[in-house]
Amino acid sequence: MIELKNLNKIYSTKVGEVEALKDVTLNIKKGEIYGIIGFSGAGKSTLVRCINFLEKPTGGEVVIDGRELGSLSNRELRQERKKIGMIFQHFNLMKSRTVFENIAYPLKGNGHSKEEINSKVNDLLKLVDLEDKANVYPSQLSGGQKQRVGIARALANDPKVLLCDEATSALDPQTTKSILRLLKEVNKKFGITIVIITHEMQVVKEICTRAAVMEDGKVVEEGNIFKIFSEPREKITKSFIDSTSSLTNIYDLIKDKSSVVDIKENEKILKLKYLENSTSEPIISIVSREFNVDTSIIFGNVEIIQEAPIGGLIVIIRGEEGQIEKVIDYLKENKVEVEVIKDGKLSTKITA
Repeated sequence: MIELKNLNKIYSTKVGEVEALKDVTLNIKKGEIYGIIGFSGAGKSTLVRCINFLEKPTGGEVVIDGRELGSLSNRELRQERKKIGMIFQHFNLMKSRTVFENIAYPLKGNGHSKEEINSKVNDLLKLVDLEDKANVYPSQLSGGQKQRVGIARALANDPKVLLCDEATSALDPQTTKSILRLLKEVNKKFGITIVIITHEMQVVKEICTRAAVMEDGKVVEEGNIFKIFSEPREKITKSFIDSTSSLTNIYDLIKDKSSVVDIKENEKILKLKYLENSTSEPIISIVSREFNVDTSIIFGNVEIIQEAPIGGLIVIIRGEEGQIEKVIDYLKENKVEVEVIKDGKLSTKITA
């Protein structure tokens, strides 16, 4: 559906050339929700603007539904852009127009009758649950309502692609969830290919099927969301994942010498990373019973990604050294990654 082939983008500045995109190649399938994640300056917003040619790439190709955008005339490109909707972080609504007029704006000059425009806008208002806000101005709306207007406006021309550039970054967590649910509904109902640009791993985890991680203008990791979360390869990816997990709090507790992690010589603190087919097993109960050890859970983080459980626990395990080693071997055999965070025999040593 969307093919990016060896995409490059170079900006000329007063201090020289800046390489915003470096040989980016991606293949986004028709009808999927695809995430592009990166910290500020990674190049992700430049990339999304190259997808609809608001920014013309310096090199490479953008192919949408078999059409290479760089080969189109200006007129053909304008027509193609009508099938690429876009929603923005700060909504970009026209303050002097009502909600109805904002949504209707893309339909102006397209040969639609007044009745057709009214019908289309009313359908979209119903879709985004703003039927009672048709004659209200943007200044009278909440952030979430403004973004719903933005989504309705982006859908006015029945696009085949919807680009979302940090669409939830200005919203609170609860509103973000409602917007992501709406985007899922739009994807399911219309089969629209959605590309989500974000710096929030929680957003990617919540809605996307596949994702690319960007750093310094390059794609450093790409693949299925579950695979990225369960087996991250790159340091930047691990950093993003840690930002959504409470498990990393253990390092702060140890650094602060909290009494919670003040363990005895016959104890170890373990970080257990559960994979898909191990999470549902009562492993903590099994190892306590089978290996005659005591296990206390400090905290955990187990959740569902793409309908599969994934997560981990921080535990204190107490017992004879040989038995603890047998526990660690058993856990690894049952597809649980084990990391010794602190060993009572080594006092405050952190092995992470």
